[in-house]
Amino acid sequence: MTFGVRLLVLVALTVTVSVATVTWVVSTRARRAFESLDDQRTEALISQFRREFASRGDEVVRRVEGIARSEAALRIAIELSRPGPDYSQFVNEAASLAQAHGLDFLELVSHDGAIVSSAHWPARYGYKADWVLEQADWNEAFLRSEELPNETALALMTVRTVSAGEKKLHIAGGKRLGQEFLNSLVLPAGMRALLYHNKQPGFDEKSLTGASGPVPEAGKLAPLIERVLSKGGESTETVDAREGPETVQAIPLAGREAKLLGVLLVGSSRRELASLVRRIRTAGMVAGGIGILLGVLLSYWVTARVTRPVALLAQGAQKVAAGDWSARVDVRSRDEIGELARAFNGMTQQLLEQRDRLVQAERVAAWRELARRLAHELKNPLFPIQITIENMQRAREKAPEQFDEVFRESTATLLEELANLKAIVGRFSDFAKMPPPQFETVDLNETLRRAVRLFEAQLNAPGRPPITPEVLCDDNVGSVRADPEQLHGALRNLMLNAIDAMPAGGTLTLRTRRQNGAVLLEISDTGEGLTPEERERLFTPYYTTKQNGTGLGLAIVQSVVSDHGGRISVESERGRGTTFRIELPTG
Repeated sequence: MTFGVRLLVLVALTVTVSVATVTWVVSTRARRAFESLDDQRTEALISQFRREFASRGDEVVRRVEGIARSEAALRIAIELSRPGPDYSQFVNEAASLAQAHGLDFLELVSHDGAIVSSAHWPARYGYKADWVLEQADWNEAFLRSEELPNETALALMTVRTVSAGEKKLHIAGGKRLGQEFLNSLVLPAGMRALLYHNKQPGFDEKSLTGASGPVPEAGKLAPLIERVLSKGGESTETVDAREGPETVQAIPLAGREAKLLGVLLVGSSRRELASLVRRIRTAGMVAGGIGILLGVLLSYWVTARVTRPVALLAQGAQKVAAGDWSARVDVRSRDEIGELARAFNGMTQQLLEQRDRLVQAERVAAWRELARRLAHELKNPLFPIQITIENMQRAREKAPEQFDEVFRESTATLLEELANLKAIVGRFSDFAKMPPPQFETVDLNETLRRAVRLFEAQLNAPGRPPITPEVLCDDNVGSVRADPEQLHGALRNLMLNAIDAMPAGGTLTLRTRRQNGAVLLEISDTGEGLTPEERERLFTPYYTTKQNGTGLGLAIVQSVVSDHGGRISVESERGRGTTFRIELPTG
């Protein structure tokens, strides 16, 4: 992934996360503020309901007391206190009194509980209303379910008594708690109040009343109402109403002796909140889109100003890595990138100068080393040649009769030393101009086994401790492209080094295997090993740790491996042996 793409992704991610975080925070706080305000409005509405309920109760008490203090009530009480009263003459009295005092419910009950007159259900004349006898002193209004011909209504009732002699007339009156009562409540915008009253088991949509009458989609409130009716406590639930989500708080309404008679439901629409959250999210998406667009433009601009000089620097570094130390980077900015480019140009200039100095120094050192090695190698055969010629001169001068015999012996010595000189020059010449490899398909395992067979006699030579060969060939190695003669020569050279490193005998291990798509060939000995300094100079031409070595053997091996596109390395510790590892490509 390029720097520009990473920068674009980073900017887009930053903008997205920032906008999403702000949107979430604003939405959460708006929701919490709305819910807090909604709780306050609901609490205010419930308080208003209770005040209105108390006010209606006080009004019912006043009106029933007005009836109790009226002459009509006293007259009826006196008539009922006489022996054998005729109840039928009072059948219509309750209706007229209820109408006169503005009551929805009114029943006149005799001292024995018999209904003398009923305003809301005249047919109940003569029925028993024993509940009015359960309490002697009725102080406040209370909720009660009142039976009507076609329904059961929720009423706010109270009872007063009128005494006439030893007998009493009970006056039970009240007002209906329903649609008219809900219309008297002042509701904030987005809120509604509902009343549910049903004495029958199960939810009944007709028993749910609102300020405007029947409630549409009343079935959605059924689980909440049933939960309140079954458990008796307050409960809150969010429902999907026709105009959007709505939070509904249900409050149980109890009558005498805490008997549950109905449920007050206060609904607060969350449509405004949903609309507000939707607008916030829309604004967040728009802001995020604009931010991402600006991020793309900013990324493009930054990429043009930053990545182009960096790309030029990368190209310059690649040229230097390829050997072109004269590479320069043309960056004219005055920022950190410009400083880096100027430092890079200065570095390449210093590297170029140092390379030239190093090449010159290495060339001089190489010629000096070559001269030293040649002098060392040539000094050994030249000394016997000099002695031989001096002997010939002395024989010529002092013993001419023995000159022929000395001449024959001297010429043999001279020819032998000259052959030695020729061999030395030949070795140096071979290293100076190694022939290019002639590639063909070579079975590496077979080449290794052939090299081991070549040294079998030397490994078990009489008069020296034996060396045990261990050949571990991986059958999956297969063939490689190589020059068989050069590869065989390199193996022979490494095996000679391993044998020379074990004068007291030991184990010579040869192994082939595959690793990371290449072929590995390892030659290990159990000799004395090498010091770190010896390992570092091991492949240096003309460096040797042997008394009679030329220092060219391992240098030639390294040259052969390099010409085959491979690598050679050495692992060794003093007293733990040495392992040469050759890595060759499979192609």
